[in-house]
Amino acid sequence: MKLAPRLHRLGNDIVASYLIDLPEGITLIDAGLPGHWRDLQRELERIGRPLSDIRGLVLTHGDGDHIGFAERLRTEAGVPVYIHTADAHRVRTGEKPKTAMGPAKIGPTLGFFAYGLRKNALRTSHVSVVTEVADGDVLDLPGAPVVIGMPGHSPGSIAVHVPVVDAVFVGDALTTRHVLTGRTGAQPAPFTDEPERALASLDTLAGVSASWVLPGHGAPWHGSPADIAAAVRASA
Repeated sequence: MKLAPRLHRLGNDIVASYLIDLPEGITLIDAGLPGHWRDLQRELERIGRPLSDIRGLVLTHGDGDHIGFAERLRTEAGVPVYIHTADAHRVRTGEKPKTAMGPAKIGPTLGFFAYGLRKNALRTSHVSVVTEVADGDVLDLPGAPVVIGMPGHSPGSIAVHVPVVDAVFVGDALTTRHVLTGRTGAQPAPFTDEPERALASLDTLAGVSASWVLPGHGAPWHGSPADIAAAVRASA
């Protein structure tokens, strides 16, 4: 799905990842679920680019619904996978602390897990080789993505700012559609390791200049990071 020139979304409001299409190559942000491999193939076909044009995949954190096709992309196409050092163990092993589910409604929750099954969530492979990054790094990838530390959802959660497409990709630092309640609008994401720390990280997001804020779950936000950060705080 094309959001803007050079900016595409894979997946939907339940689980999403993103593709940045530039003349010098493609940068991917997150890898959704394993079944989103087909979504990636279809989007590449639509824009007339081969798999070999992908230069790198940047993960916003190491949870299973963001790393879906990462290992396949790495092994089959040789694409390097980038993740914050604090989430490197999580993405390699899948180990993470247990967190309270919080509020949930039967319909949306069943819909989330059913979608996961359709997209082969149970076949998610961990990523055996990663390139570790840190807050403030500017990656040598198309669009020169900037790593912004957003700890809270996980220790190594990041936002990824890509000025050339006027967008910041936030993973699960916030959501615009709660996968367990179905509630839409800017709000904290469920399954967050440290909710208070995640809210504090919104101060960093508010200082970013962009006109797109793109979460891993929910509709794209076409507006300022400062406005969505304030909206998340108001709903918390």
